[in-house]
Amino acid sequence: MKHQKTYHSTTIKAEKDTITIEGPLTGQQLSQYKFHEGLKAFRPPQKQFEALIEIADFEEGRILVARTNDTIIGYVTYLHPDPLERWSEFNMENLIELGAIEVAAEYRSYKIGSTLLKVSMMDDYMENYIILTTEYYWHWDLKGTGLSVWEYRYVMEKMMGAGGLKPFPTDDPEIGSHPANCLLAYIGKNVPQESIDQFEELRFLGRKREYKWF
Repeated sequence: MKHQKTYHSTTIKAEKDTITIEGPLTGQQLSQYKFHEGLKAFRPPQKQFEALIEIADFEEGRILVARTNDTIIGYVTYLHPDPLERWSEFNMENLIELGAIEVAAEYRSYKIGSTLLKVSMMDDYMENYIILTTEYYWHWDLKGTGLSVWEYRYVMEKMMGAGGLKPFPTDDPEIGSHPANCLLAYIGKNVPQESIDQFEELRFLGRKREYKWF
C-alpha cells in the first residue's frame, strides 16, 4: 500500500492571532517551527516535539499542526498502531490510529481540535483507511477544564465526530475498565469488505480466544 499524503490548510481568526491549520507536514517542515510549552499532556514538550518530527517521516505517519506564526500550539498524529497494542495484531496496512491530539490550554476556545480533524479528512486518500482512536478518561484534562468525566466524554466524542469518527463496541479490557472509555473509528469509503471484517474480528479478540479455548 502506497501511503499518499496531500497537503491541505485553513485558517482560524483568533482574538490576537491568525491560527493556521495545516498538514501533513514532513519532519523537516516541522523542525522549522517552535513548540508551545503548554503542549505537555503526553511527555515534556521538547520530547513530544521530537516524537512528532520522527512520526512525520514514517511512511504512513501524518502530522497536522495548528500554529500562530512559527509556534505550534496544537497537533494531531496518525500512524500505525503500536506493535505492543492489540490493534496491530493483524498488521493491517490500511489501519491507522489517531494517536494523539492536543491543543495548548489558552487556545482551546477556537475549535482547533475539530478543525485539525476536518483538515486531516480533506485528503481524499484518508478514505482508504480505517482510522481508530482509543479514549481513556485518565488521559483527560478534567482538572484543567473543570468538566466531569461524562461532560469530557461528550466533548471528545463531538470533536472526533468532526473527522467522521464514531463509537464502536469492543471487548478490549482496558476500554471496558471504565464506562466512559471508548473506541472511536472511521471506516473510509474505499476500504474493502475484507478489511472491515478483519476490523470486526480485531475489536472482539476475546471472542476469538474463547472459541480457541473450547
